[in-house]
Amino acid sequence: MRYNIILPSVRARHCRAPTGVPHVNEKPYKPCCRITLVGDRTELQTSQVLSVNKCQRLCHSGRYYGVCRPLRGNYELSILFCIIHNSFIFFIPQSKTSNFMDSNPALCAAIANHITTTPQQRITFAQFMDLVLYHAEHGYYSSDALKIGFKGGDFFTSPNLCADFGELLAEQFFQMWEILGKPIPFSLVEMGAGQGLLALHILKYHQVRYPDFFTALEYIIVEKSPTLRQEQQQRLQDFPVRWCNLEEIPSNAIAGCFFSNELVDAFPVHQFILETGELREIYVTIPQNQEGKGESSSPPRTSCRYANIGEGLGERSNFAFLEVTGEPSTPQLAEYLDLLGIDLTQSVYPDGYRSEINLAAGDWLSIVADRLQRGYVLTIDYGYPASRYYNPRRSQGTLQCYYHHRFHDNPYINIGRQDITAHVDFTALERWGQKCNLKNVGFIQQGLFLMALGLGDRIAALSYQKQPLSQLLQRRDALQQLIDPTGLGGFGVLVQSKGLDKTETFQLLKGLTLPE
Repeated sequence: MRYNIILPSVRARHCRAPTGVPHVNEKPYKPCCRITLVGDRTELQTSQVLSVNKCQRLCHSGRYYGVCRPLRGNYELSILFCIIHNSFIFFIPQSKTSNFMDSNPALCAAIANHITTTPQQRITFAQFMDLVLYHAEHGYYSSDALKIGFKGGDFFTSPNLCADFGELLAEQFFQMWEILGKPIPFSLVEMGAGQGLLALHILKYHQVRYPDFFTALEYIIVEKSPTLRQEQQQRLQDFPVRWCNLEEIPSNAIAGCFFSNELVDAFPVHQFILETGELREIYVTIPQNQEGKGESSSPPRTSCRYANIGEGLGERSNFAFLEVTGEPSTPQLAEYLDLLGIDLTQSVYPDGYRSEINLAAGDWLSIVADRLQRGYVLTIDYGYPASRYYNPRRSQGTLQCYYHHRFHDNPYINIGRQDITAHVDFTALERWGQKCNLKNVGFIQQGLFLMALGLGDRIAALSYQKQPLSQLLQRRDALQQLIDPTGLGGFGVLVQSKGLDKTETFQLLKGLTLPE
């Protein structure tokens, strides 16, 4: 018996292999199928027919974990996790996955109560994601649940690997300062600064390498998370850094560069699905008999994508969230697709095709463009151009969740305890930027961007450094991860500009210079 499963072609936020997982040769792991790669798809051939294998899609999580569930909710299956080892898939019984069902009951109650106050007893997925991530008291980014880094974290970013990422960015910022005529001040506005590591690496490098630039530098951090802001302030207390909201910056006040690393992917997204050729938006609701009172309830029989997970969620949060479809909540969804030239009425898009639209990114970029008088906007994130993002073969979108260095695509478990992201549509950022008087300077992969700024020289210099072998290997591994095209090196780097004269416009940024 054969089943086809689809694996994500590019891993987004990076996760390490989980620790404390029983060895695959121990019970209850049981080899049930072998996988072989076939292009963008993976062919799964069962060597032993199990009831749990009545599924048509395996959501692969890195090389280690994934969620096994039916594609259209047609089978009665519990959530199961699997571990992939030596080309075999081992299914883990639900009793061994209780740590995945770790929702915040208070946040679930707040979301359910919010749903009951709406006229149609439902909210858009964008509203759901906004509450899960940014609820003032219980949201993932607003609470102590947020963990970044290798030990005890949910994911790690480039600055967690080494200081080189920030130092190479610092080289690019120094050149921008020179191109603009060395203005004083030159404002660096970091939006979504995480733990403050990137800011620390940039400021330390400028202080030592370019003291004149450091003196002219005004470093501003825009951070929405109070937890992260507190950590940043503690880490950067020896540097002149200012924190503010984006809205607090006056129009045309910044000469310098707005930049972000893995920010836009965390903006709340609308989700849509094609039903009989029509665009329908995905909404989140709760069973009618729950009514936000915290009573456990199994979800009704429905064809909703995640209906089969409601029971497991209810055991932990006392709420089961269901997906329903309806008319688009705003005409901006269709306008967005028109802006990108995406025609979902074509026959190549199958019924049930599902994806995301990030309207919040456009609102954010318009504010950034308004605050920038002259200079650059530099955006680093994982994503695709629109032609790849809305490829008919990417029929289930790009939404991903991160929990304890494992990732999957189920946003209805671990509510408030896991990160939720969606890939960035760089074509949309370019088109929106043009409408906001931002000019496209260039788009390049992170690996090529860092190599152009000198990362290759740093790798070569390792051969001449006198350090313990273990340290050299660790540093080499970190540098190579930054440029790995299947990981961080495959991230996109988009540079836009505003207010530059002709002479400044024709000066090519070093990071966008491709090797001959």
